[in-house]
Amino acid sequence: MRDITTKILFGDSREVLKKIDNNTIDLIVTSPPYADRRKNTYGGITPEKYVEWFLPISEQLFRVLKPTGTFILNIKEKADNGERNAYVLELILALKRQGWLWTEEFIWHKKNCYPGKWPNRFRDAWERMLQFNKTRDFNMYQGAVMVPIGDWANGRLKNLSETDKIRDNSKSGSGFGKNISNWLKRNMVYPSNVLQFATVCNNKNHSAAFPEELPEWFIKLFTQENDWVLDPFLGSGTTSEVAQRMGRNSIGIDIMPEYVEMAKAKITQKEPSLFSHNKIAV
Repeated sequence: MRDITTKILFGDSREVLKKIDNNTIDLIVTSPPYADRRKNTYGGITPEKYVEWFLPISEQLFRVLKPTGTFILNIKEKADNGERNAYVLELILALKRQGWLWTEEFIWHKKNCYPGKWPNRFRDAWERMLQFNKTRDFNMYQGAVMVPIGDWANGRLKNLSETDKIRDNSKSGSGFGKNISNWLKRNMVYPSNVLQFATVCNNKNHSAAFPEELPEWFIKLFTQENDWVLDPFLGSGTTSEVAQRMGRNSIGIDIMPEYVEMAKAKITQKEPSLFSHNKIAV
């Protein structure tokens, strides 16, 4: 593994991204400010203007991402006057028109969400992790995120029927089938698209810090050592911190100077020589 480069950059992503070379980033994983959120820091973009605000940024993200790369967008709808606002759905459609392929949707289940309710709904315990790609031929290392098979095997595989031991075609006529006996003697299996990670409860001096497990999971799935990871809304610096620990190069951008300094301090405490303050091209 060669030396790892970590770049923490101050500025508006719409402008800073223009300094990054075409087709150089392997993974973009980020959580931009949601509509009407963080007004005291990021300005609180209204739902009506959110798509218009985001498209110039996603245009640059499309340019810098490799054809084999992946863009993971963490975002959440909001409720207005007792109903869900559709700005996230409108953004998805706008990104598709921009040329992005909406290839998957992961659900981040916040397993430590505390109880609560409003008059017409319950507290949210999940957020979207939307996957976009430039092409259908993108890098994906599924074996890196396999999980233990767990208690499911103890019951389901204990007494297999004759049907379980063959490829049992679907009774609906869909053509799909399964051979349950394929899972005999397996210790690891592929996960679902529901990710169960706790939210950050300790004070990170940021209103919406990623849990480290979240970018780590996507970095495992879509990159290898020495690949480049980008977070254009870096916040407290979690994505860059995790990328560095995992042996990936990274670029983090944020418009808030205090967050930029926070991220730099967090990483330079480990490796003071990592920073490049000049050319951004990778």
